[in-house]
Amino acid sequence: MTLSLRFLGVGSAQAPELGSACAVVERDGAPLLMIDCGAEALSIYLDHYGTPPQAIYVTHTHMDHVAGLERLFYRTYFDAALRGNVRLYAHAALIPLLQARVADYPEVLAEGGANFWDTFRLVPVSRGFWCDGLWFDVFATRHHAPGTSFGIALAGSFVWTGDTRPIPEMLGAYAANGELVAHDCALHGNPSHTGLDDLEREYPAGLRDRLMLYHYASEGDARAMERRGLRVARRGEVVALAAPLAPPVGVA
Repeated sequence: MTLSLRFLGVGSAQAPELGSACAVVERDGAPLLMIDCGAEALSIYLDHYGTPPQAIYVTHTHMDHVAGLERLFYRTYFDAALRGNVRLYAHAALIPLLQARVADYPEVLAEGGANFWDTFRLVPVSRGFWCDGLWFDVFATRHHAPGTSFGIALAGSFVWTGDTRPIPEMLGAYAANGELVAHDCALHGNPSHTGLDDLEREYPAGLRDRLMLYHYASEGDARAMERRGLRVARRGEVVALAAPLAPPVGVA
């Protein structure tokens, strides 16, 4: 088994030309899990793989991370083989927000008779979840209000922070085994996103060496971050991942 991480998009909400921030965990070259589903990300996914995603993890409910779900509903509802079979993993705290953001409007079909969630297999999670034989840990991040954003980790392999301020306490727990850490970073931080100075202040050099930055505003910003000695992800880039560790004994 070989694992890789494909960056479908690396941009912030104000940089659609970079693609909405999203990645796909691939196993032996085939898509295993899509992380977030913005509008641009879904288009790139369909162009690359040719078929809709079968499993999606949602980090939070800002529209640049979930706007593709409405289009995915229409793409899958009318296909009997796909309807009800798209697994959507989301922290339990996000379910009301997902309902409010993408599902809570009258008559999802003008003809009636359909619910938005009919085409998805919604899987609420808390500590983590199983996806095709792999255990993914889930952890809280710092983006806007508490309890509204959650990262994901595959022990020994990678961590995806989602949009966040620095989270040294979480990475100390979930990136302690040499994992690649795909991390939100802009040139300048703000109350919801990490900036270059934040990384250098909050994370030790050994961890910074394992970071791969995304969710930036422009190619110019990416080059500026590289000049500071940091690794920056580009749209379409594929990174080989280390083999995951065995899940903890007794994991649910």
